This record gives sequence, C-alpha cells and structure tokens, in this order.
Amino acid sequence: MGEELRGRVALVTGASRGLGRDIARRFAAAGAAVALLDRKAHWAAELVEEIEQGGGRALALGCDVSDREGLHAAFAEAGAALGPLDVVVNNAMWTRYAPIPEIDQETVDKMLGVGVAAIVWGTQAAGAQMQGRGGAIVNIASVSAKLGLPNAMVYCGVKAAVEGMTRSSAIELAPQGIRVNAVAPSTVATEGVRAMLDDATFEARVASTPLGRLGETSDIAEAVLFLADGARSGFVTGQSLMVDGGISIALR
Repeated sequence: MGEELRGRVALVTGASRGLGRDIARRFAAAGAAVALLDRKAHWAAELVEEIEQGGGRALALGCDVSDREGLHAAFAEAGAALGPLDVVVNNAMWTRYAPIPEIDQETVDKMLGVGVAAIVWGTQAAGAQMQGRGGAIVNIASVSAKLGLPNAMVYCGVKAAVEGMTRSSAIELAPQGIRVNAVAPSTVATEGVRAMLDDATFEARVASTPLGRLGETSDIAEAVLFLADGARSGFVTGQSLMVDGGISIALR
C-alpha cells in the first residue's frame, strides 16, 4: 500500500466497527494520523493499539455525534492532539428499519440526529479547522438515496439528505479549498448486515447485483481514500460516488 495520506491528519466518525473501522485502518495504512470517534472511546481502543503497533498515530475519542457541542469539542481535541484536520469522514449512522405504521419517535429522532444533524455539526467543525488550509470531507451516503426500499422510509430520506448536504456544502466551502464528496455504497457485507439478513434475503441481494457479490468494507474504504487524497481527486467536489457493483443501474 502507498502513502497517499502521509503527513495528513484524518478523523472518522463511527470508527470502532464495520465500515468506519476499515476506513480508519486504510487511512492509517496510507500514512495518516487518525482520530477515531465513536459513542464510547473504549470501543475503538483495540484499533488504536493496532495502528500504533504498526508505527502509526491514532487517538480514540468518545462522543455523541448528534450533540453539536460535544462533537465540536471532540474535533478540537483531535486537532490539538494530532494536528489540524486535513480529512474528515462523516460515517456514523444509527439505523432501524420499520414499516411506515410502526415508525416511532425514537427512530426518527435518532436517525435524523446521527444521520443528518451530525453531518451538519461535523462539516462545521471540519470547516473551522480546514479554513485557510483546505481539506477534504467525505460523507457516507447510500444507493438508498436514489432507490426506494420497503421498511426504509426514514433511512432512504436520511441518505438523500446526505447527498443534498454534500452538494450544498461543496459549493459553500469550495472558495476555502475544501472539497466535499460522498460515497454511496449498496449493501456491504459487514458483520451487522450478515446478522440482520436471513439467508434468502442475503442471497437475493447478491443475485440482484450485476457483479455477483455484495460489497466489502475494503471496496468502500478505497473509494473514500480516493476522495480524501487531493493528489488524485483534487478537482472532484460535490459528487456522490456509487460503489454498488452495478445494482443502481440494473433492471432485474
């Protein structure tokens, strides 16, 4: 692996498991110092140890990303400990699927808090540290922003909002040299997804994907790294990169 982010400082939310963990791990392999944000700092301690044993620098911070003041404080702490942030990945998400009649207040509040408000607060905090220096913000969207799914009204709405916020903030922050993009995966074969889907549903997802498999976290992490690396994507902003094995263009 190369050193695309050597000397850079990156922050990843929702970094203790699944996709966020592997994005942080890939950034560290690319030479970045990485701040790992999650609801509980000790959840990310094992990854910090792994990165440090490999010669990298990492920091775990506990934070409720939906809380503006708490998230701003965590960003400030990361910048003080590792250096001003160059890359921020807004990855954290809280998800609950339910048919429309069963959607409750907790579901809406938590999904909008973690999936929408946290990106607003994260973009604010990132912009403050990147002002005058430039940088890259990568938001995790989903093919669900464009494809309707049953029992996922709130989730699809949240991810559509992510793409809208990505475009708007890209325009506003461009004069400061800050690029804002999104990566939109299809179903990713994480431990959580595999546990959530029964065998028939899992196989149906695979069968509906033209490339014949679900995405791996490594597929998404490489796309995020591309958008974080200004040497390769320095003229790309306001875009949502579909990483979905072709499912969004398939008629099956």
